[in-house]
Formats: sequence, C-alpha cells, structure tokens
Amino acid sequence: MRRYRVDAFESLVEALNTLPSIGRKSALRLAYHLVNEDRFGAIKLAHAIEHAVSTVRKCSRCHALSEDELCTICSDESRDRSKLCVVQSARDIFALEDSGHYDGLYYIVTSLEDLDENHLSRVVEGVEEVIFAFPPGIAADTMILYIESRLEGRSLTFTRIAQGVPTGVELENIDLLSLSRALEDRVKI
Repeated sequence: MRRYRVDAFESLVEALNTLPSIGRKSALRLAYHLVNEDRFGAIKLAHAIEHAVSTVRKCSRCHALSEDELCTICSDESRDRSKLCVVQSARDIFALEDSGHYDGLYYIVTSLEDLDENHLSRVVEGVEEVIFAFPPGIAADTMILYIESRLEGRSLTFTRIAQGVPTGVELENIDLLSLSRALEDRVKI
C-alpha cells in the first residue's frame, strides 16, 4: 500500500522540523496551520524570514545582530561606555535588555576558538568594568579566566553576574552547582 504524501507539504514539515525545539508533531501542526488556516500569515512569515536572512548581520563591534555596520546599542551615545558585558549569544543580549537594568555595551564570545583577541583589545578601550554574564559551568569559568588573562595589565575591574538561588524556587529544587554558588557568593544583609 502506498503512503499518502504531499511533497510540498512534506518539504514544509521537514523545514520546520529543523528549527530548535520543533519536533515532527509540532512541525506537522505548524505546517497544517500555515497551509490550511492562515495562508496570509504564512506568506507574511515567509517574507519576514526572507527579509531577516538577507538584511540581518553581525555588528562589527560587539557581534550582536544588526541591520547596519553597528547595532543600535553600539551606536547609541547614551549607553554607559565604561561597562562592557560579555555574553555568549545575541539571545543573552535580548534577555538582559528586557530586564531594563543594564545600560552599558555588550560583547559576544561564543567560544574560545571564536575569540579574536585583537578585536577584543580594541573594544575594551575606555572600558572600566568587564561584566561576565555566562551561565554557570566549567566551560564558562575557563572562558572567563582566559579572557581575564588576555586583558591583564589594563586598569579593568572584572565582575560576573550573581548566580545562585532564583526567586520563588524551593531549595530542594535547585541544582547543586547553583546552590553551591549561592552559598559561596552570599552577601551581608
């Protein structure tokens, strides 16, 4: 018996299935919705994807997403240029910006292999504090130590975001690394 198949639909399902956190069932639901229930939305989505892929690039200074040579953060003169927050991805910048509590500049370092030390040296000119906003872990600690060693001899203060117990979570539900860090980094009240 021959299996029912619509090639164009199957291509769409396969394309959606390549996205992070989209499994086959979710891809099928999304494809069905786009093809049968929201054709206008599907065309709008296709145009938005095409436009983003053709215009979004990396900022030449911080490596964040941008439509221009410099991203809107790097080109914003009102930002505090004495602070540089080092993160692992543009997603981290979106999260920190959504918090509304940081007004400095950013720099993305995805891995030590991708680190351009000469570029980083130019970026830290005029910076007083380098803030590391990496998730806890051995790889992140290694990256922090390596970057600190490469920027040694400059009058920079190195800090990292606080890590530990999230608000509203019971201690029994916290992983041991986070709990250990929370105890190590405790503050006086």
